[in-house]
Amino acid sequence: MAQQQKKGLGRGLGALLGDEAVRQTDSRYSELRLAEIEPSNKQPRKSFNEAAIAELADSIRLHGVLTPLIVRRTRAGNYQIIAGERRWRAARMAGLSTLPAVITDADDRRASEMALIENLQREDLNALEVAEGYKALMDEFVMTQEEVAVRVGRARSSVANALRLLTLAPSVRTMLVEGKLTEGHARALLSLDHAGQHKAAVQTQIDGMTVRQTESYVRKMLDKSARGEAKAKPKPNYLAEHENKLSDKLGRRVRILPKSKKRGVVELEFYGAEDLDALIAALTD
Repeated sequence: MAQQQKKGLGRGLGALLGDEAVRQTDSRYSELRLAEIEPSNKQPRKSFNEAAIAELADSIRLHGVLTPLIVRRTRAGNYQIIAGERRWRAARMAGLSTLPAVITDADDRRASEMALIENLQREDLNALEVAEGYKALMDEFVMTQEEVAVRVGRARSSVANALRLLTLAPSVRTMLVEGKLTEGHARALLSLDHAGQHKAAVQTQIDGMTVRQTESYVRKMLDKSARGEAKAKPKPNYLAEHENKLSDKLGRRVRILPKSKKRGVVELEFYGAEDLDALIAALTD
């Protein structure tokens, strides 16, 4: 193994490892042989875009690897990737024999948490990978939605909205991953059952609907189902706008139901006891 020491950690490493960890490395990293490095089975990214990896490999051939990997030693004596699997894959494609890496001490829990958070802070995960990453943090490390939001630097409503995508019908989840539906379109379908979600998703594709058009289509499906009407009356645009604003603010589906000219009802969805407590706290602060 080459142990050449070089200066310069990747920007943002302090946020990931903590300032103390960065000081302990003395702002140095090692050159490790690719044969000694292995990926982690805790990687939240489920799919890698081969074309993007190839582009990164071309860049690495020209400029080298500018940001070191973060790795930890394994019991077998190799190094497991905590952050940087895309760079590792691209470096292999580019024909490199060594890679710059920061070697850090981390147990299984800490390594998993770091890998999840590092990936969730990136912008190129698909919406379901992000949601599954949030859920993994909550399940494996017994975090609340609020704690996850703080750790990944997101609003709690953003975390709540992402987690709702995990309740989508399998066929709709596949369409979302394949890019046939946007996250906004998928969120508009959440109030339907799985059969309704599939029907609306297919129709959204066929008609090339915008997100707002999909929301309107879903409302008509719900109204028709609830009232047995052939066609639901469209809701005034200003009410739909208020619904969307409240949904984005509170991280949940909101319905404004006028009962007469002078009164109406606002319905707020919640997703479990913990989410209800968070909603009540948000409304009473």
